[in-house]
Amino acid sequence: MSALTASLADSTTMMRRNFRHTMRNPLTLFNAVLMPMFMMFLMVYVLGGAFSVGVDYVDYATPGVIIMTVCYGIGPTATAVNSDMTTGFINRLRVMDVSRAAVLNAHVIATVLRTLVAIAFIIGVAFLMGFRPSAGLPQWLGAIGIIVLTALAISWLTVAAGLAAKSPEGAGILGVPLMLLPFLSSAFTPADKMGPGARQFAEYQPFTPIIETLRGFLTGTPSAGTTLTAAAWCAGLALVGYLWARVSFTKRA
Repeated sequence: MSALTASLADSTTMMRRNFRHTMRNPLTLFNAVLMPMFMMFLMVYVLGGAFSVGVDYVDYATPGVIIMTVCYGIGPTATAVNSDMTTGFINRLRVMDVSRAAVLNAHVIATVLRTLVAIAFIIGVAFLMGFRPSAGLPQWLGAIGIIVLTALAISWLTVAAGLAAKSPEGAGILGVPLMLLPFLSSAFTPADKMGPGARQFAEYQPFTPIIETLRGFLTGTPSAGTTLTAAAWCAGLALVGYLWARVSFTKRA
């Protein structure tokens, strides 16, 4: 068996372990859906009438809530990664013929898949609330692609934060900035309608081009420039998270 095949087999085994943990604690997935669902109801039914965005507000807000769902699902991952390090699970793998890096790969894959399930629930709720995208099949494929890229980037950053934290509680706190950043983007109101300072921050932070790209795909009017910017942000964040995770993993393991 080659090293690559062995690593893939180990990653699959670790991923099954993560899925069993999720099934034993379904509250993890429930929480990842509950908060974005609450924000959807709040923004559309309570505050949506106060915003003038040129389209039905549910169509405008849904892409932002989708990206928010990506961020709200990361807390359990950071805690689980840190727990694997602090409880000695990784050290036990030293005496076994198991790729320790497979643990990180499995956490990332499991987080992405769990996130996609949560997003499917959110999109279903959005349709019930009147969400009517104009996307055709190519645009839907593009939307799915940017969602997966975002989930991968955020997952690697989350794994790295979990490794860097001193305790599972600290790991959960490190993920809070990622949960808050979508609020300071164009998720719920156009950046050009924000006040000075907030407008510039929203325009140049990563979630705004990601959300605008997703919004463009779902409305059937994608922009090549915004899409390239979003893809570059996702690739850059994923690379930073991966390298940070590798360094922290090597140091602690």
